[in-house]
Amino acid sequence: MLMQTKKLRAIAEFLVVGVCTVTFALTILGICASVLGSDAAGRRDFAEYWASGYQLAHHANPYDGDAILRLERSVGFPSGTPVLIMWNPPSALLLVLPLGFLSPTIADLLWLLLLIACLVASVRMVWIMHGRPKNQLHWLGYSFAPALVCLLAGQVSIFVLLGLVLFLRWHRSQPFLAGVSLWLCLLKPHLFMPFGIVLLVWAIITRSYKLLAGTAIALGVSTAIAFILDPLVWVHYGQMMSTMSTARMQQELIPCMSIMLRSIISPKIMWLQYLPSALGCIWALAYFRKHYDHWDWMEHGSLLMLVSVLLAPYTWLMDQAILIPALLHAAYLTRSRSLVAILALASALIEIGALRGLAPTHSAFYLWTAPAWLAWYLYAIRGTAAEPGGTFDAPRFAEIREVTL
Repeated sequence: MLMQTKKLRAIAEFLVVGVCTVTFALTILGICASVLGSDAAGRRDFAEYWASGYQLAHHANPYDGDAILRLERSVGFPSGTPVLIMWNPPSALLLVLPLGFLSPTIADLLWLLLLIACLVASVRMVWIMHGRPKNQLHWLGYSFAPALVCLLAGQVSIFVLLGLVLFLRWHRSQPFLAGVSLWLCLLKPHLFMPFGIVLLVWAIITRSYKLLAGTAIALGVSTAIAFILDPLVWVHYGQMMSTMSTARMQQELIPCMSIMLRSIISPKIMWLQYLPSALGCIWALAYFRKHYDHWDWMEHGSLLMLVSVLLAPYTWLMDQAILIPALLHAAYLTRSRSLVAILALASALIEIGALRGLAPTHSAFYLWTAPAWLAWYLYAIRGTAAEPGGTFDAPRFAEIREVTL
């Protein structure tokens, strides 16, 4: 019976590896085809970043829907499709400003290469922070479906991931640089509401003024540059958010729990989609108070990030790329190979859906993903901190991190 069980397990593991490898390879081919194909720049979300950067580089309104649409059409954006426009705040415009000085084709290629470099660097740093374990679990990060979808679309969420990982890496040893790295997280501040409120309270209580200064300076410099190039940039941003973004959230299906909640209760009452995140902030503060004496941003911050993304007022599948540190953390802690296989298969299922034409930005099929990551994480870490000689030894983990950082 024991031999038969081992054979069945080996067959199951072979099938899991085979399925995940094939879907990963096909997704990589899809990413290459999307970049190398004709009108590639205009068929990805990258078009909105290049158009906004072009507008700002020429001292024009980077949130002007009509101008942005003309630029997007010029690089192959499909006719009849509504304009794609940045919802990111003016402080984020510094990231896309260099794109405005390049041709769309060159900018698109460089943008993809930069995203790939950020993903690789982020996963590697998480691996280092966990003591360079001698296994292949880091491939779960490289092949995580939301991150691959992010590459496919040319989305900025991987930059947000890099900012989060740099904060985790530097918050003890280089607090000022950790604060600067949070500027990347603020490219999409709505994804960090429970996490962010705890971070602010933690920084004040621990007197991490260098961290706060780094964030303030990074925000100040980036906002000042945008203001110099467009003195009305905040006015333009407010006008865009009050009209175009609101209309888009009311008209489009966004696979997000908060949006679904508003759609079920009352589609026109916008504040309803912010209610889950507000309740999450209250829970996060209580969670922080309970664990403050032994607070660790990798351990406790992982759960905060999973809850923050789950309860975000609006979010897309590719935004879940920022959950890679949390999921890898749990994968390194658990001894269950079956749980690791489940995570890999869940990621592969998303890739299969994308390959079959289910749009990652608008299909209700992807509603299960954020709750699934949270449920998987909680199950994977159950009892790890309490088991004598178990998978997770908190003091030893902290010691390893101090050495590697």
